[in-house]
Amino acid sequence: MQEQALATGAPLTPIDTVPPSETLVDFPDNRLLIDLCGPYDRNLTAIESALEVQIVRRGNHLAILGGLDARTRALEIMNALYIRLESGREVEPGDIDRELRMGGGSDDVRRPMQGDQMELPVGHKVEIKTRKKPVEPRTEAQKAYVQSLFDNELAFGIGPAGTGKTYLAVAVGVSMFIGGHVDKIILSRPAVEAGEKLGYLPGDMKDKVDPYMQPLYDALNDFLPGKQLAKLIEEKQIEIAPLAFMRGRTLARAFVVLDEAQNATTMQMKMFLTRLGEGSRMVITGDRTQIDLPRGQASGLQDAERLLQNIPKISFNYFTSKDVVRHPLVAAIIEAYEADTQSG
Repeated sequence: MQEQALATGAPLTPIDTVPPSETLVDFPDNRLLIDLCGPYDRNLTAIESALEVQIVRRGNHLAILGGLDARTRALEIMNALYIRLESGREVEPGDIDRELRMGGGSDDVRRPMQGDQMELPVGHKVEIKTRKKPVEPRTEAQKAYVQSLFDNELAFGIGPAGTGKTYLAVAVGVSMFIGGHVDKIILSRPAVEAGEKLGYLPGDMKDKVDPYMQPLYDALNDFLPGKQLAKLIEEKQIEIAPLAFMRGRTLARAFVVLDEAQNATTMQMKMFLTRLGEGSRMVITGDRTQIDLPRGQASGLQDAERLLQNIPKISFNYFTSKDVVRHPLVAAIIEAYEADTQSG
């Protein structure tokens, strides 16, 4: 016996409640079905591999074979992706990964940002609007982090590399800037060598520090057109500078991000945190397992975490290897190093 469902804007519900060996899904728009499947059925293959089901194309139908729970899950995910295509958006590998991690439902509930008129979607769908593309969290920890960035004037994101801490912070900063909620974006990092000696770099000050700042430029290039980004940097509405350049400043109506904060000293961290001015928001990101400070030098991130943990309106969000959204091997590598540290 087959169970049939029609892919529409509403969640799919099988007609027959008797557990069959196959679920047949009917998609009314064959063009969208092609996009749903992806090049060489790449999208279907990703769902099959993650859920241990088999998905077979039959004209404008898809047959899902496997256990009942896995088929139901695959049905929810394909429905969410089809609705995304109906709305005019594309389906990319990251969208499939997000649905696999977070579920296939949808929720358009919105609420106002605390102390402002800006609205942030809550529930399943959280979307950050930038000039080039919308950005959506891909794990529950990322979603909670993004919500805390909108809700709190000072937020910490702590966890391993590849979990989207800085990327999402920059996306929220761009969103708030283009929405008029802040007047400038300031991105900073400690200029600390990661174990190797880079020598006396040639060029002016910008040439010397830019290699340390490149990951921040990369994130901004994902969210703003090149010419607009260059103009904003030239007009100093977007600043990218080493942490040492923050001393003596008061940052009003700015969205401020300190990346790689585990490499800030205790005094640098105190200096940076006290730059917070009226109408500003500050985000501190770091990974406690990648401290490159000289031996015996305390990490300002660890001190800040210890001292500020219980202060209201300061949020701490934590990530694990399960939140890694880079190549799947990155999560496995992080877990291997964590296991070795614990066994040692």
